[in-house]
Amino acid sequence: MRLCWWLVWCVLLAGGSSAMVAAEGPTEPRVDPPHWWVGMQDPTLELLFSAPGVAGLQPRLKDERVELLATTRLSSPNYLFVQLRVAPTAAAGPVHIELFDGSGAVQHQLDYPLKARQPGSRQRRGFGPADVIYLVVPDRFANGDPDNDSVGTLREAANRSEPGGRHGGDLAGMTAALDYLADLGITQIWSTPLVENDQPSYSYHGYAATDLYRIDPRFGELADYRQFVAAAAERGIGVIQDIVLNHIGSEHPWARDPPSPDWINHGNHFQPTQHARTTLQDPYAAAIDRREFNDGWFVATMPDLNQRQPQLATWLIQNSLWWIEEAGLSGIREDTYPYADPDFLARWSSAIVDEYPDFSIVGEEWSRNPLVVSYWQAGPGRRGHAGATRSMMDFPLHYALLESLQQPEGFESGLRSLYEALVNDRLYADPARLVLFDGNHDTPRIYTRLGEDASRWRAAMVYLLTMPRTPQIFYGSEILLTSPLQRDDGRVRADFPGGWPGDRSDAFRGQGLAPAQLQAQRWLRQLLRWRQHKSVVHEGALTHFLPDDGLYVWIRHQPGQQVLAAINRSDRPRRLDPQRYDEVLQGRREGTELWQGRIDLEHAELPAGASWVIDLDAAGNPAGRPESGQP
Repeated sequence: MRLCWWLVWCVLLAGGSSAMVAAEGPTEPRVDPPHWWVGMQDPTLELLFSAPGVAGLQPRLKDERVELLATTRLSSPNYLFVQLRVAPTAAAGPVHIELFDGSGAVQHQLDYPLKARQPGSRQRRGFGPADVIYLVVPDRFANGDPDNDSVGTLREAANRSEPGGRHGGDLAGMTAALDYLADLGITQIWSTPLVENDQPSYSYHGYAATDLYRIDPRFGELADYRQFVAAAAERGIGVIQDIVLNHIGSEHPWARDPPSPDWINHGNHFQPTQHARTTLQDPYAAAIDRREFNDGWFVATMPDLNQRQPQLATWLIQNSLWWIEEAGLSGIREDTYPYADPDFLARWSSAIVDEYPDFSIVGEEWSRNPLVVSYWQAGPGRRGHAGATRSMMDFPLHYALLESLQQPEGFESGLRSLYEALVNDRLYADPARLVLFDGNHDTPRIYTRLGEDASRWRAAMVYLLTMPRTPQIFYGSEILLTSPLQRDDGRVRADFPGGWPGDRSDAFRGQGLAPAQLQAQRWLRQLLRWRQHKSVVHEGALTHFLPDDGLYVWIRHQPGQQVLAAINRSDRPRRLDPQRYDEVLQGRREGTELWQGRIDLEHAELPAGASWVIDLDAAGNPAGRPESGQP
């Protein structure tokens, strides 16, 4: 029913709102959120009724569980906001709501669902340093249901031959891949947005939403998403949803008929942002520069939402809470974090954490400057924004890592520069909750950026997975997928081999891969599966030692456990120096290197270009040797 009237309304909108008011016969209103729950921490709920002329109606309900607080009408006649309060002791069950006109005649009536929450919903665990996040672009990962590749009611059909087109990946494919991901050692999945993007082109990426309460039918249905999350949970994997608060797609009904003139920034007329993110923190920034940054649009096809508008702010907060509760999420990745209104971000993040105290949010602040990123992180050492977002994407260390592995070794370059980058951890409220990543859907692939050098790739992965951070891996990194060095989104977001019938290679089953790809996949699986069970890597202290002629050594340690990691970028073997590390080792000299077996540190010699991980707590090889050793 929601789909039918929504499509009718979209057609009517093309002719202007006056055509909707004049349309024959009442159109059943859409209601956002489509349902809610009893027992939420915040008892208030604001329903948005959307239909031609619905603002001219009055709501009525007779239910002792729910109090009608107020109604709000804005400039468009096609929206009605109804504020409710759900009693803390309310039992689950439908609430009968009537909408009547000036004569008292009932024009619409519905039984609005109030559901019971799942047991333990409030206590759900978020993600953190014990996890490894795997980022997928759903359209490019696996096609489990070719029948939904193209949907007649949506504008863009599948065209796998076009790098910027839709290729057909979906939730069925993601669900089928869960055993592969669990075996790989992944504990959290983040996918680019799955909500409806009915844009005429480039709709596959998901960041130009046209319905924020609907799974795009080319990915599946809400039931498929819920099944995916449940199946992931059965394998010990959480699901992180990508949410966009800053903008919508130009084909969203709000873009044609906003509820109020201030619903979309710049009066719904394209005015680009200048991307000056530092203006929000710069003590000398002009107010006009802050406004032009916050209120500007990314592109003409992404209208910029004004979160200062009270009803919109509430709508967006409820939308995020709805997805967490409905789908069973463990986290949110918030796109383009600083571009939304800062005061709203504080309210939004606090509302989520008030409802789910252990839930996790990670924000995207694409800056190389750690001071800029640290401003947004909540935690015991907070020194900036008043929000409750505990994690941020660690762009500064991401760039420091990849650039250090491309530079010659020197006093201010190479591993020395990577070593010095960690001094910036003093700026962060909680460095271990920063998400350090090898790449994402907006960056060239790591293997390409490192010159297709397997030893550099291994060094990056050892660093990524043993530092006090929450690591994230981009799909395909484990099989050394490549891309152009210059930004080319359609090719960076390449199809995962084996995700489509007839693919020449199948990375899910390890078939048809080049030897280097197969070795890399096995090597990384070994490291990931070992990491899952090493609390010292999740929560231990870090001591690192100044790099010496291309040899960088660091140790993660806590009582009873120590892990020593080392990168040798020199062109000759290097002896480890346990005497130098003894302030941490405290006399320990033996351990298990993940790929070499038992190691005596007094005589250990790290080959040129090698990266080692030595478990000083293990009496044997805890993860098993790879079939062909270290590639």
